[in-house]
Amino acid sequence: MKINFSNEIWYWRGPSPFHFLTVPEKESGKIKEVSKLVTYGWGVIPVVARIGKTEWTTSLIPKDGLYLVPLKDAVRSSESLAVGDSTKIELKLKI
Repeated sequence: MKINFSNEIWYWRGPSPFHFLTVPEKESGKIKEVSKLVTYGWGVIPVVARIGKTEWTTSLIPKDGLYLVPLKDAVRSSESLAVGDSTKIELKLKI
């Protein structure tokens, strides 16, 4: 299953600070429909993500009925992305 969307990069300043993209409501709904088939614990979902030419493996994190995509520093650096930038992303879920 492939999910494509665009959204703005944001930064969470918690005890483990990180950058994220929020999966929009429509796309989060599609993921939730298959979540029981792909989750490996507490609702996280393994995916292969791609922004531009950069592909990496990560896990979607459920939050307030939506999902968050963590963005590694290496991904943001290789694609020249910063907080507030809007970017297109492709997520591949193995069902």
